[in-house]
Amino acid sequence: MPDQAPARRLLGALTGRDAVRPPSLRTDDDRSASRLELFFDLAFVLVVAELAIALREDVTLHGFLVFAGLFTTVWWSWVSSTLYANRFDHDDVVYRLYKLGSMAAVVGLAASASEATGERFAVFVVCQLLLRAMLLLQYHRAHRHVPDARPITRLYLAGTAAGAALWAVSLAVPRPAAFALWAAAVLAEALVPLLATRSSADLPLHVEHLPERFALFVILVLGEPVAAVAHGLYDAGWSGSALPVAVLAFVLAAALWWSYFDLAGARAKRLLGEAGEHNGAHAHDAYVFGHLPLTLALATVGAGLELAVVEAAAGEVPAGTRSLVAGGVAVYLVAASVTASAMTGKARRGWWWPLLAAAVALLDALLELPASVVVGALAALVVTVVVVGWAQRAAGDLETEEV
Repeated sequence: MPDQAPARRLLGALTGRDAVRPPSLRTDDDRSASRLELFFDLAFVLVVAELAIALREDVTLHGFLVFAGLFTTVWWSWVSSTLYANRFDHDDVVYRLYKLGSMAAVVGLAASASEATGERFAVFVVCQLLLRAMLLLQYHRAHRHVPDARPITRLYLAGTAAGAALWAVSLAVPRPAAFALWAAAVLAEALVPLLATRSSADLPLHVEHLPERFALFVILVLGEPVAAVAHGLYDAGWSGSALPVAVLAFVLAAALWWSYFDLAGARAKRLLGEAGEHNGAHAHDAYVFGHLPLTLALATVGAGLELAVVEAAAGEVPAGTRSLVAGGVAVYLVAASVTASAMTGKARRGWWWPLLAAAVALLDALLELPASVVVGALAALVVTVVVVGWAQRAAGDLETEEV
């Protein structure tokens, strides 16, 4: 008989005490995003890219609504996984297998996202169901092994099961009624963290891990404007009229990154850490859900910038492209300001200047101007927002924390 010692050693390694261990609460640990979480995020890069491609092919109100709806379902799938990891990520073999299984489902979402409302409808739904199945298995495991967390895990089990049921029923319902069930599923699941943060169970979110994870998702979405510059230049054949627009588009992308990581995201992280006993749940909810319009806006800007670079040869930018780029910048600025105000429960000092900048961005969308002027004005606007924010921070009027 062949030597079975190597096989036994491998089995022992996979099932040993260190390789397989029950979940535990991680909210008090000093930790950051794991390498597995970073690997997991790569699949979402693919989904956002595919959704942006579909939006560029249908620059209409209908096309944007489809883009926004699908983006929301995908964003919520990422948030659901992140909220579990925030409390229970213990990185054993079982957790890794569940996480990689979820990642495989996200790859399926990417492969079907551009046709999720058409030919790949069933594939998209099945992948969403697989994500929820993985999440249910994880929460069931945590429910068994972490008694103190059962008030919370019970909520998430119920919410995820309800969402999964709605996704499953949508397979048998004619469209567009099926899309209403998708929205109901996301709303049912999104209600759970609102209840969980107000639960009597003492299971707070990890306030160091959470902003790092959301900042990484912002980086993921900001990759779309950067990729737009490269793809736009390639599609435009490096034409002389496209090159200056591409340069200005990169400046705009860099300014958006700067504004989030030095101002908007840094301010939100500071407020999250300062949230006391009476405002903690409210601040956590505003932080999490405030990132939906913010990241949706950044993804929209990316889709529009590629079109702006390609269309630069024609001189004026079509109204649809202007709406994507300038409207995206405006929504980003409003979302950043409103989120900070919502986290404190009052309008913070200096709230007016991002809103004023958003109004200027919308004006840029309405005027029929050359591509270089449209993108250049937006780049200058966001750079001004950054400079004003830095001045406020230097004067002590804006407190931030490094993201």
